[in-house]
Amino acid sequence: MKSDREILILTGMSGAGRSTVAHALEDLGWYVVDNLPASLLPALLDATSNAELSSIAVVVDVRSGRFFDDLNNSLTELDSRSTQYQLLFLDATDQALVQRFESTRRPHPLQGNDRILDGISRERTRLEDLRSGADVVIDTSNLNVHQLEKRVGEIFASGESVGVRVNVLSFGYKYGMPVDADLVLDCRFIPNPHWVPELRPLTGMSDDVSNYVFATQGVDKFVDDYVSLFSEMSEGYLREGKKYVTIAVGCTGGKHRSVAVAREIARRLNEFAGPVKLDAYAVHRDMGRE
Repeated sequence: MKSDREILILTGMSGAGRSTVAHALEDLGWYVVDNLPASLLPALLDATSNAELSSIAVVVDVRSGRFFDDLNNSLTELDSRSTQYQLLFLDATDQALVQRFESTRRPHPLQGNDRILDGISRERTRLEDLRSGADVVIDTSNLNVHQLEKRVGEIFASGESVGVRVNVLSFGYKYGMPVDADLVLDCRFIPNPHWVPELRPLTGMSDDVSNYVFATQGVDKFVDDYVSLFSEMSEGYLREGKKYVTIAVGCTGGKHRSVAVAREIARRLNEFAGPVKLDAYAVHRDMGRE
């Protein structure tokens, strides 16, 4: 089997956006196989091993019969062959999933005669172990179709140098913790620009807010030390085959401190001359929600 190709297994909660992600991957040049029975995964990879396919994505989901047992068995077989692959899990809050199923007037695959929420709860319980072992988790709760396509492009665009892609995600604690975070930084130890009248209407994208945040004693060193630490961690991530990492940076409302710090972390990661190439970009989940 070709060892230089990328293999992505796409799964996750029903209604979380698998079709959108599959189409986005196709647009990026990936060869995508949708709704493959999980038991056929090893056979598919064998059948395409000699094809000129540098990036192949396989979509498997709960609709495929004996999904859970078959997928676990297939992944175990791939591991026994030392076949390298990435597992992408799409997630969303229960509220977001219920709204999506109600808007399409379609039942959840595990709903039966019960409520949509009951089907979601059953699926979430069954997928818990799979989600915990995923290489990449994308929370689609607050993403529209175009934003999700953009996120996929940022993570899975081909042709990049081998390294670690880093999504530095700012958020507000009052809107909930991001479910797709690998690492979380709390910026609430920094004085809040919200209480400075001339800074309140601005965001962390403003130089005035950024200068205020980084004028606080210890903040610049905090960011510098974290970037250095993450660079060392990235060697382990890459060694373990984890090429995509989300660093969540939080403050109270996700408008000032977390935005400024997330932007600066992404900038410094891109400039850091470490042993692993880091490709970082900042995303601001809650900016503009207040």
